[in-house]
Amino acid sequence: MNFYDLAKSRYSVRSYQPKKVSREEIDKLLELAHLAPTGCNFQPQRILVIEEEASLAKLKECTKSHFNAPLAMLICYHKEEGWTRRYDGAISAPVDCSIVTTHIMLGAWEMGIGSCWVMSFDPQKMRENFNIPAELEPVALLVMGYPSEDSVPNPRHEETRPMEDVVRYNCF
Repeated sequence: MNFYDLAKSRYSVRSYQPKKVSREEIDKLLELAHLAPTGCNFQPQRILVIEEEASLAKLKECTKSHFNAPLAMLICYHKEEGWTRRYDGAISAPVDCSIVTTHIMLGAWEMGIGSCWVMSFDPQKMRENFNIPAELEPVALLVMGYPSEDSVPNPRHEETRPMEDVVRYNCF
């Protein structure tokens, strides 16, 4: 599948088969995450793989948007390791984590593994349940697994704003 078709066909999966994702497939997804570009290649991301039943139960205490997925990855960044823009002090780490998350999400889809990018989680509860140290900042949660047979995109999936609303050439 070419990239355009991959990106166009991917959707947020909210219904999963109970089948586990293999360790080999998880490792491949983590390698894709490791290949993602980051500011000055500082790689501030830290990824927590949540796959054991006890850990998945803890995850359910942190978000209602778990969709009973058999796998989740919490993408965080180390607060002291991101690149900082000298002009205004902006840090690249949250963007870096978003790029890493996108690599995992698209790579998973190519492998037949669905995912849903979840922002609706309690970061403090996540810290408590998974012993996340203070220097790590949770950014994104990907719940993942093989889509169930009845999995379909959200009805709004195909809706997009007109291109002229989101793109300008040369100046705003």
